[in-house]
Amino acid sequence: MITFNEVNHIDAVLESVNFADEIIVIDSYSNDGTYEKLKSHKNVKTIQREFINFANQRNFALEQAKYEWVLFIDADERIPENLRKEIIQHVNSTDDIVGFMFKRLFFFKQKRIRFSGFQTDTTYRLFKKDFVKYNECKTVHEMPVLNGKSMLLKNKMLHYSFDSASQYKSKMEHYAKLKAVELHQKGKKANMLHFILRPTYKFVLNYFLRLGFLDGKEGLIISYLSAYGVHYRYQKLKSLTKQS
Repeated sequence: MITFNEVNHIDAVLESVNFADEIIVIDSYSNDGTYEKLKSHKNVKTIQREFINFANQRNFALEQAKYEWVLFIDADERIPENLRKEIIQHVNSTDDIVGFMFKRLFFFKQKRIRFSGFQTDTTYRLFKKDFVKYNECKTVHEMPVLNGKSMLLKNKMLHYSFDSASQYKSKMEHYAKLKAVELHQKGKKANMLHFILRPTYKFVLNYFLRLGFLDGKEGLIISYLSAYGVHYRYQKLKSLTKQS
């Protein structure tokens, strides 16, 4: 697990993965009590390390693991009992599969979000350590590169992503900054179409085409802030272009 200021989630997420043979947390110098709480868990190996980007941090975490199978989990995610049993079953019986994707149930302000683009939410979380590496050219929404076969698990992970609109906005801005740096390094530049069409498309996609309106006011908030994150990304890219 990689963390930064997740004090409200630590106890619950560690309880969720207490079936693991070892638990390793790479903390990016949290200042809200996360590190102190982690150190109080004697079965957890905690390493503080400066955050560069998500892919880099996950690759470092992989290097610390000593067992064949690695399960990545974010602090705001949980492994329910049925998924735990499925994980253990596959780890103990799988020969030709080197990675597994998980479906996630998304919660916003403790409310289950069924649409708004999250109905197809899947992510790689379990793999054989020696057959995976995260692509460090993709610094946000990082993807592992697997050398072998993968499959999708049947049971779902729980994702208690945001407790408030302000928290969601802050995370959208964080992702946008990282994505802007990635685009800047590729020589991309922002133009007016990026500021108008792309945020508009993002909102229409999530709120209408992906049925965000069926999630009520939470669907509207999520769709708006997702579009805001796209706009913010190109603001930061424009700023980086001017600076260079």
